[in-house]
Amino acid sequence: MNTIENIVDTFYRAFAKRDFSTMNTFYHKDAQFSDPIFQYLECDQIKAMWHMLCESGKDLQISHGTIGVYDNSARVTWKAVYTFSKTGNIVHNEIRSELFFKDKLIINHFDSFNFYRWARMALGTPGLLLGWTNYMQQQVKSNAKKQLEKFIIDHPQYRKS
Repeated sequence: MNTIENIVDTFYRAFAKRDFSTMNTFYHKDAQFSDPIFQYLECDQIKAMWHMLCESGKDLQISHGTIGVYDNSARVTWKAVYTFSKTGNIVHNEIRSELFFKDKLIINHFDSFNFYRWARMALGTPGLLLGWTNYMQQQVKSNAKKQLEKFIIDHPQYRKS
């Protein structure tokens, strides 16, 4: 296994164990992250996000598939199964990740998934009826941002120096 493949495999195995401390060691100090809900995060925010998701995901199950490795990047598909705490609904999310590396650390991490599919599972009827709308997407993003900001306030190790 080459270095990038090993890093990605170890990262997702740590995620499956909800081991955010190990996951966070793989990020470059200038790292950036974005997905359909958490957008434009910087290194400390990324680390706080993984900590928050691992800590709150009591029944979180993660599995990852084949890892495609390129010069300084990797692509991986992975699945997350968990109970969405706000509704109690079970979510089976399928995610595609693109990771870019600098100095053998993740410098850019982009996750993508079908937001409308996620909203239907996580939010139930409101997600079915409105999950495709910009309004609902903005509400979910805003709530996630507030939740992450509160987590960072409660965990000073993630505050910018």
